[in-house]
Amino acid sequence: MTGEGILAMRVRDLQRLKVVQRVIEKQVIQRVAAGIIGCSERQVRRLVKRVREEAEGGIIHKARGKASNRKFPDKVKKRVVKLYRKKYAGFGPTLASEKLREVEKIAVSDETLRKWLLERGLWKKRRKRSAHRRWRARKECFGEMIQMDGSHHDWLEGRGPALVLMAYIDDATNSVFARFYDYEGTMPAMDSFLRYVRTYGLPQSVYLDRHTTYKSNKKLTPEEELKGQSEPLSQFERALKELGVEVIHAHSPQAKGRIERLFGVFQDRLVKEMRLAGVRTKEEANDFLERYLPLYNSKFGISAAQEADVHVKVPRHVRLERSLCVKTTRTVRNDYTVAHEGKLYQLEGRTRTKAVTIEERLDGSLHITSGDIDLKFHAIAERPKTQAPPKIAKPRKPYIPAKDHPWRQWHNRRSSTEREICSY
Repeated sequence: MTGEGILAMRVRDLQRLKVVQRVIEKQVIQRVAAGIIGCSERQVRRLVKRVREEAEGGIIHKARGKASNRKFPDKVKKRVVKLYRKKYAGFGPTLASEKLREVEKIAVSDETLRKWLLERGLWKKRRKRSAHRRWRARKECFGEMIQMDGSHHDWLEGRGPALVLMAYIDDATNSVFARFYDYEGTMPAMDSFLRYVRTYGLPQSVYLDRHTTYKSNKKLTPEEELKGQSEPLSQFERALKELGVEVIHAHSPQAKGRIERLFGVFQDRLVKEMRLAGVRTKEEANDFLERYLPLYNSKFGISAAQEADVHVKVPRHVRLERSLCVKTTRTVRNDYTVAHEGKLYQLEGRTRTKAVTIEERLDGSLHITSGDIDLKFHAIAERPKTQAPPKIAKPRKPYIPAKDHPWRQWHNRRSSTEREICSY
């Protein structure tokens, strides 16, 4: 039944009407009818009464076609859309609804906001990602394994320099630790790991990709082969091995999906949070992270299957700065000097060792060690110039012309002529 001011019946309404009419005709009892249409006997009696009074239209729910009692006023809807365009442009519906609740004190669900944004073309539907590879169970304890990686992104949206986010996420609890650096390399990796260890302790294992910072692509040296190494170690791998932390390399980005998804979230949420905070420099970004990460972890962290924290507290006798540094082996010359990076260093005092280790530490200092002993040294500002020995003139060998030389031919002819004259 259609017409102006009359609502069209749905298929479900027609099915219920058919059953109610059979109840009115006494062909079906109320208890059976309630089971057929999925409601109580009391509701069946109500429907029977309304159909008798209003005919077929009585089967339609009275609230159909009317606005919900919980509908937002139009002025609230307009204000929210205006705020989104002016202040939260580009925010996803979920994050935008959170900021509206926290900052603007307007409680709008993310689904309601998504519907409003879709109506005005301010948001587009996104297709969900398809599942990839086989699911892997989380580790059971906090600190059993952390995933680590660096993310290159326009984190400051052109307001400041290009930065790289070095991030760690615990596999069991989703707890995140992160810091911004100028580039992704050995020193930033070691510095961020040092800060992580000072915050939580040494993890049991680290899961990372095959970036040259974490996985060496060089060939084994003869010294490494003699030591029984199966493959060359990068400086970062060597440092973690010295600290007793297992290094696991992923063969694909999907294998370390937690850290990859974290970067996807941060490239959306963290970027917009720093935009609202007006962050413009690396220092401001790191200060913001120190305030932001505890809130993020409390909101999105989960409980581990086991309550135990298996991070290892660093013993007092272990000097982290001696492991988390770039180490290079150099040969000691006969004059007790060591060459490194185009510079010459003089060891103070004699040493019996023929090889020393040069440590370039995170604070920028340079140390020369032999085993556990720090050797004293000083840089030689200018390499001493050696005087060349005086040149000694070598005696020239007498020149002997060849047999067919013109001089010899002339000399032979002259000698024969002289002999002929003497014969007369």
